[in-house]
Amino acid sequence: MKATIFMMAGCAALALLVCDISAQAEPISVTRLAPDEFVWVPTPVGGQRVNLVGDDHKPGMYMYRLRFPANLKVQPHFHPDERIATVISGTLYMGYGEQFDESAMKALPAGSVWTEPPRQPHFVWAKDGEVVIQVVGSNGPSGLTSIGQK
Repeated sequence: MKATIFMMAGCAALALLVCDISAQAEPISVTRLAPDEFVWVPTPVGGQRVNLVGDDHKPGMYMYRLRFPANLKVQPHFHPDERIATVISGTLYMGYGEQFDESAMKALPAGSVWTEPPRQPHFVWAKDGEVVIQVVGSNGPSGLTSIGQK
């Protein structure tokens, strides 16, 4: 009886170890990209995106840039993972919450940083002109869930 319990426990531990190893991310690879090598692709919300490091659809670290045209509003949404974003150029208006509320937004000029905790609703507006931001996440896979307007 004890041998059976130990054997089942050992099998369970081995299964957990195998699952944990398979779910771990690949380490980031050596990457050097100059801006003229970026390949920008359209996004569903009307901007453009370039993947720089990793893949936000897979486990592990990733980094990409988004380019928003002037006056683009991104309605409230959230992501399943934590992220850190930096304004590279322009001024982005950013707010937290489930409703797009201009009075809750803060103007973030180039060099500004904000965080996006997991499932934290937020929204942005490129009110004054084109904006480029950089997003870094360390625990993909990521995604985007839109929040319906009330």
